Amino acid sequence: MRIGVPTETKIHEYRVGLTPSSARELAAHGHEVLVQAGAGAGIGAADAAYEKAGARVVGTADEVFSAADMVVKVKEPQPAEIRRLRPGQVLFTYLHLAPDPAQAKGLLESGAVCIAYETVTKAGGGLPLLAPMSEVAGRMSIQAGAHCLEKSQGGMGTLLGGVAGVAPAKIVILGAGVVGTNAAQMAVGSGAAVVVIDRDIDALRRMDRLLGARAVTIHSNRDNVESHVRSADLVIGGVLIPGAAAPKLVTRALVAQMKPGAVVVDVAIDQGGCFETSRPTTHAEPTFVVDGVVHYCVANMPGAVPRTSTYALNNATLPFALQLADLGWKRALRENPHLAAGLNVCEGRLTHPEVGQALGLAWQAPGPLLAA
Repeated sequence: MRIGVPTETKIHEYRVGLTPSSARELAAHGHEVLVQAGAGAGIGAADAAYEKAGARVVGTADEVFSAADMVVKVKEPQPAEIRRLRPGQVLFTYLHLAPDPAQAKGLLESGAVCIAYETVTKAGGGLPLLAPMSEVAGRMSIQAGAHCLEKSQGGMGTLLGGVAGVAPAKIVILGAGVVGTNAAQMAVGSGAAVVVIDRDIDALRRMDRLLGARAVTIHSNRDNVESHVRSADLVIGGVLIPGAAAPKLVTRALVAQMKPGAVVVDVAIDQGGCFETSRPTTHAEPTFVVDGVVHYCVANMPGAVPRTSTYALNNATLPFALQLADLGWKRALRENPHLAAGLNVCEGRLTHPEVGQALGLAWQAPGPLLAA
């Protein structure tokens, strides 16, 4: 199989779909890897490193897309990239289609086979290809929130850990999954007062075992969410329903009741966000203010630390990329139902129920398509 790796084009996105080490593994399996010149520059991987790994470096994205049987990326394809896709070509990347009807329409019209990292599953539950970036984003959310709390950034001017004689900030974390767990670990290290809210009592028990008395765990209901968000200095949104739009846990009315200069970091923004007031932002312009509350809603947070993020992501994605390349996409998806859960769009058809529900579009189970 020919595997293509284009340079990411989303603003301030420096990650790359394959590291040189991953390219070498694919080449060792007999596959041809085409890498766009400069694609790895953001992680310090020179073109020569890819060539040494057995990949072929080409000059343009057009060359990558026109030659590749499978395109491996990081972020969702931008409009120019969607136009380059062709029927039957495999796209393996993050898609986050639920809040993005325009992208879904483009992918359906392309006829490509689109497998989304964020809906691939694993035995026993969990999202193995989303987890690495959720770990990064969860940890980054605390440092982003701390920065936004500075007065010069529009925040109230509060130090997370306080100092002797001055109370620390209160951090409320919505969700005790991968994002919430990693955010909480960083938050307790800052010295802040930390509250984690989730509706899953088993997740709260895991958090309690991990952090003990350093964090308070609270069961999620309307009263608890409202009371703790109102009194928070920093709120981290880390809730997720696989493939679906994130639930709006914090209403516009509740945001208006928060402290002036408080900060929200909506890590769920890729799936539409869990604050009613959220809208996607970029690393170039990361924040905006609603009712005196600073909103940080960068849709590709891990892109700010591309080296860490790319290597963490490749650790998880490479085994699946090898399956797709070694077996072909149909056989790979037939033999691995967890990988098949990643199929969102297949040759003009929507194949993921939660994505279909979020977009209000008809969908069909992928079984017949894989058997054809």
